[in-house]
Amino acid sequence: MIRDFQSSDLQALLALWLDASIQAHHFVDPDFWRAKVEDMRNLYIPHAQTRVAERDGQLLGFYCLHEDQLAAIFVSVQHQGQGVGKQLLADARERRSRLELAVYAANLPSIGFYRQQGFQVIGNGIDPNTGEAELIMAWPG
Repeated sequence: MIRDFQSSDLQALLALWLDASIQAHHFVDPDFWRAKVEDMRNLYIPHAQTRVAERDGQLLGFYCLHEDQLAAIFVSVQHQGQGVGKQLLADARERRSRLELAVYAANLPSIGFYRQQGFQVIGNGIDPNTGEAELIMAWPG
């Protein structure tokens, strides 16, 4: 089931985000992600439209929208490859006619996932926080 984020989800969401961020972004020092937990708690989550996927009371994944920006989409490490990300993305697309996102160029599995879901590369840049190259992708492209 995909539903609106509730404040009672916050601790599980932050733990999921941290684990998935460290795994997906192996090329960024894990301490960088640990240092961003409070920003997620106090800045990003409160200012985004956040939806969560859950099953039997367990948080499987989530996404955050800020205007037409898919600011975050994460699936728990244990539930990746089971269609949860596709369900979350489909839910986000029902809420917007256009989505843009930034993804690290070194994150090849995520780039492949976004391409399979109809996103196209429309630009590139450098993440000022990490210095890593990133791609800007959009749906529809």
